[in-house]
Order: sequence, then C-alpha cells, then structure tokens
Amino acid sequence: MRTGDRIDRLIPPVLLDSPISLVGFWWGTAVGWLWGSLWSTGRVERRAGLWVFRGLPRWAFPRGGVCVGGCFLTGDTPLGEAVLRHEAVHKAQWRRYGFLMPLLYLLSGRDATRNRFEIAAGLVAGNYVRRRPR
Repeated sequence: MRTGDRIDRLIPPVLLDSPISLVGFWWGTAVGWLWGSLWSTGRVERRAGLWVFRGLPRWAFPRGGVCVGGCFLTGDTPLGEAVLRHEAVHKAQWRRYGFLMPLLYLLSGRDATRNRFEIAAGLVAGNYVRRRPR
C-alpha cells in the first residue's frame, strides 16, 4: 500500500474530490491569481490547463515554481512540456484535496524524493532527479 492511500483513508470522503474540495481548489486558484497578478512581469498564458504566470521575482516562489490551485507561478526559466505535465498533476491534486493540499504537502516533507505529491507528479518531469541514461 502506498503512503498516499493510507493518508487518504484518514480523510473523510466528503473532503476528497467533492464540492468542498472544489471550493478549496477555486480558493487556491484565486490566491494564485492574486499572487501572480501582483508579481508577474511576464505574459500570463494558458498552457496544459494551467494559468501560467511568468517573470515573478525569485523570492516569490519556491525552487523552479509553484502550483497554487490552477495557477503555476514561476520566473523566467523555459517551460518544457514535461514540467507543464508535472504541474498539471499538482493541479489535479489541488482539485482532489482542496483546502487540505497545502497542509498535506507540508506534512509530506521538503525532500521531493520522499514527498508523495512530487513522486506522483514525476520526479524526472519536475527536475528533481535526472533521467538515467540507457
């Protein structure tokens, strides 16, 4: 059994993939829009089902970027399709967990190679580990 399955069993079903989690997803998206609108100096675009805010200052997001609800907030680094697919998984996680997402992500730890949300989104696609040569 995966860790995520055990955690999901502890959460009341009414909070997962529900109208309540949808409200949390839209709340997260509104927060992402607000933060992105305040600090983005680049073009806002729709890619891979995400609102992508570019040109944020380095202090305004962790690592290479952050997904908040349906928004991806990042700096000026080029965005490949793999990164966008990775972030789209985080968007789906926000939809499933809603308001619980920030807390569950925090409890999963800062080490991406052990964080269940990063593992599910793909460590290679998220640039946490390198693809092994064949």
